[in-house]
Amino acid sequence: MGLGLLGRGVGDAKYLAEYGAELIVTDLKTREQLAESVTKLQKFPNIQFILGEHRLEDFKDRDFILKAAGIPLDSPYIAEAKKHNIPIRMSADLFAEISGIPIIGITGTRGKSTVAHMIYEILKTSDKPVLLGGNIRGVSNLSLLKEATPEYTAVLELDSWQLQGFGKAKISPHVAVFTTFYSDHLNYYHDDLDAYLADKANIFLNQGSEDTLIVGKQCAPIIIERYGDRIESKTFVIDELKLPDTWALRIPGIHNRYNAALALAVARVAGVADDVSHRALELFAGVPGRLELVREMNGVKFYNDTTATTPEATLAALAALDIAHTVLIMGGADKELDIAALISKLAEVKRVILLAGSGTDKIHKELSTARVHDTLSSAVADAFTHAHKGDSILFSPAFASFGMFENEFDRGDQFNALVQTL
Repeated sequence: MGLGLLGRGVGDAKYLAEYGAELIVTDLKTREQLAESVTKLQKFPNIQFILGEHRLEDFKDRDFILKAAGIPLDSPYIAEAKKHNIPIRMSADLFAEISGIPIIGITGTRGKSTVAHMIYEILKTSDKPVLLGGNIRGVSNLSLLKEATPEYTAVLELDSWQLQGFGKAKISPHVAVFTTFYSDHLNYYHDDLDAYLADKANIFLNQGSEDTLIVGKQCAPIIIERYGDRIESKTFVIDELKLPDTWALRIPGIHNRYNAALALAVARVAGVADDVSHRALELFAGVPGRLELVREMNGVKFYNDTTATTPEATLAALAALDIAHTVLIMGGADKELDIAALISKLAEVKRVILLAGSGTDKIHKELSTARVHDTLSSAVADAFTHAHKGDSILFSPAFASFGMFENEFDRGDQFNALVQTL
């Protein structure tokens, strides 16, 4: 349920089909919209596609439902499957349960992708067999089972939806990292921030005394206040000061030193020597779409920060750069988040260029002189005309990608392609 375009659903379906499962693959997107994914699965005669709709009848006579993360909590189709006592799982928790290998799980509103990739690179540098999965673009968690022999450790980036699955399966990673906690996904959680936190808390709620929880200082107070009496694991609170100040990073920003400190704490739990972690972190070039330096042209640097889908993420990006010499492209679909702090900071930006969207309308009310563009190409061209040597053009939307783009990754890919044409 939920094939998608990011490769995870395709890989999971392919894995099951190769082992002879009789599959129905269903998605609300049409066959045309999903053409890239469908093409990769057409050779399997044991896959039936139901696209452009879900059908209640498909959720009655099945042995098992594998659902994509982010399926609405009140889905009538999932309710139908439950009514018929059909097991419902997601691929990340299923991988963790079946593989039986040590799991390092990373969650948080911001920073989880970067920390997961940092930990993966450290473990690789230390010559430990390691797999990277969870909420990773293009990576099927079920297909990782082919590689998950006992000597491996898996590093899983886990969003709140995937952690719903961990909670239902009553499992948590052996090492859990909770990076930050901010308001997000309130449209999904119907403005219930506690429900969002409760899903994320599954990363540690089923840990035992032999397990480890590493909490970022930003979110430690709320986690300890809400769940302190339910935490059984060894717990460490980490901030950027835990990273030796002599260690230089290639990626900018105090938030990335914070991320690196969290990764270093995990490395120490895993028995990796600090000199190995130091080498890996100093070489780490960042994650695509997260303050990614795409190009430098005529002394102007172009940064792709498309995964900044919250105001806090864009604020972190602005803090990492010279804000007075930054041309900011932002805007998109509203997520009903508080944007007051971001709006007050925008006065310090050299120029703000807006992409049309429901969230953009709120910004434009406060920043009426900013030009609103209906296409990314015109926004990038406008930004380039206002940037001079020593400036940065930062694409950090602060909002979701719905409407103009397939998803945040499509948005970032389009930005990168446009920058290369300049």
